Amino acid sequence: MTIFAPRPAVDDRLLPFQVRGKALLFIIVLSLGGSFQMGSNIALFSSPTPFIKSFINSSWTERYGEAPGENTVTLIWSTIASSFAFGGLFGSINVRWITNHLGRKRTMIWNNAISFVALGTMIASRFANSFEMIMLSRFLFGFTSGLGSSIQALYLGDSSPKKIRGMVSLSLALFSSSGKLFGQFMGLSEILGQEDWWNILLSIPAFFSIIQMATLRFFPEAPRYLLIEMGNTEQCKKALQFLWGPGDYKLEIEEMLLEQAALRGERSKTLLELLRDRNVRWQLLSLLILQGAIEFCGISVLNLHSFSIFQEAGIPVDKIRYVTMGLGLSEVLIRITCGLLIDRVGRRVLLWVGFAIMAVIMALMTLTLELKDYSFWIPYSTVALIFLFVIFFRGGPAGVMLLLTHEIFIQSYRSAAFVFMGILIWGGFAVLGFIFPFLLVTLKSFIFIFFSCVCLAASLYVFFILPETKGKTPLEISEEFRNIRVFGSSTDMDLCLETKL
Repeated sequence: MTIFAPRPAVDDRLLPFQVRGKALLFIIVLSLGGSFQMGSNIALFSSPTPFIKSFINSSWTERYGEAPGENTVTLIWSTIASSFAFGGLFGSINVRWITNHLGRKRTMIWNNAISFVALGTMIASRFANSFEMIMLSRFLFGFTSGLGSSIQALYLGDSSPKKIRGMVSLSLALFSSSGKLFGQFMGLSEILGQEDWWNILLSIPAFFSIIQMATLRFFPEAPRYLLIEMGNTEQCKKALQFLWGPGDYKLEIEEMLLEQAALRGERSKTLLELLRDRNVRWQLLSLLILQGAIEFCGISVLNLHSFSIFQEAGIPVDKIRYVTMGLGLSEVLIRITCGLLIDRVGRRVLLWVGFAIMAVIMALMTLTLELKDYSFWIPYSTVALIFLFVIFFRGGPAGVMLLLTHEIFIQSYRSAAFVFMGILIWGGFAVLGFIFPFLLVTLKSFIFIFFSCVCLAASLYVFFILPETKGKTPLEISEEFRNIRVFGSSTDMDLCLETKL
């Protein structure tokens, strides 16, 4: 039984690309208030940096009658910059509580209402001469990004047939990269990257919330949520037919009923209950190791220092922004390629190969940065390595993690798992801003050796321990994790790890 209406003489491998429902439109609408908005919020903030600092200076001078010190401006600027991360952390922490009360669809719609408040606050900040309003607006935009991206991952995962679940869920990463590219484009001085328009520029993501709020109400609630948590089989079937086209979806509904029976009416777990449950300790450990590796793989340092690296390579300063846009475009293209591969090669391959190649690239970057003055071509090789690193990072670990978070937990654990994942992502994002400057001062270019070791460790963990999740139900995946064993004895200190791959 296939989830698509049968067509004669059609290769079964092409069926995922011949969806006859409204799924593609649904994915686009959902992304506008989720990962696309998060990506654009992150990218839009870099362009008006000097204008906002100038605004802080003038606002302080007008208010207190004297110019602020350099440390004062830096402190206010740092607070504005970090408020987005703290807002994202707060939003992701609340995803379980809000979705359990409102469901996936209504939570997403009400999340847009918060974007309207952020929009009004940001627009008014310039006229009110208040940098505090910028802080509040960035916090609210962070909240909507943290909550929206988590809901999007839950909503898509609960709406996708397992046959194409990987390709559908990877749209989160695709639209995140597209949002960043859009933000880089809008931040060009020829568009809105001008001093008179910085508050308009930072408000752009809210306009996508208007589109989503007007259109999402025409789409159904997530099918898995309707059946497993609400117990409504008929509405679940109608939702699947609306999204993916005509069919009885017998296998998909049977899978959901099996998961519902396994839960035996068990309520959704809290984060504390999730952390205490020994049945999911390997899943939690996997998330901690892999997301930790993503945070400390070096992508943040490359984002911060790519401008200076491109400058040292001899690229004119006024052209670097276009090179950066080229980097953003390569992200989008590799996301599309990854979407075509993920349901063919599986999650493990993209993870361990991606981390392994990233480890090699980081080791090579240590050499090129140390030897950059020995030959004119070495800085150009560093630029090429940055492009390669971003390609394998976005097409591998960064593209797989949110999908993996959804797949390795059954329904009652899933919301709490996304809270845990949100804490790792947004908490790491906030903490890294404090740690990396000290690491850079201490290790300098040898920090890339540290990044290389992190990537290598993550690759080995995936290769030897992490089970494959492609084409499996949440119950089957949970069983795979339960089959991971650690053997040892009091007289033998050797450990042997086994996993059913």
